[in-house]
Amino acid sequence: MTEQNTPLWEVFVRSRNGLAHKHAGSVHAADAEMALQAARDVYTRRGEGLSLWVVPSNAIIASDPADKGMMFEPTASKIYRHPTFYDVPDDVGHM
Repeated sequence: MTEQNTPLWEVFVRSRNGLAHKHAGSVHAADAEMALQAARDVYTRRGEGLSLWVVPSNAIIASDPADKGMMFEPTASKIYRHPTFYDVPDDVGHM
């Protein structure tokens, strides 16, 4: 199977507990299991990964930066969602 016919998978790696998965790169693989193995071999060779996600590239949908106003502008009118709107009691500590 050539690389042209092999699906592209996006790889996300979580390096430690409590951290988010971050995009590490891409691999070509025939199926999900092979993509996971290839991602492990390529992106966690030195034991820096704790968890891997592989996602078919064609399954990812992203917003267009040109639509920024339409997508994200409504949040500006809802100031009650901003954390500065609330008073945090002193006994709560670090939040």
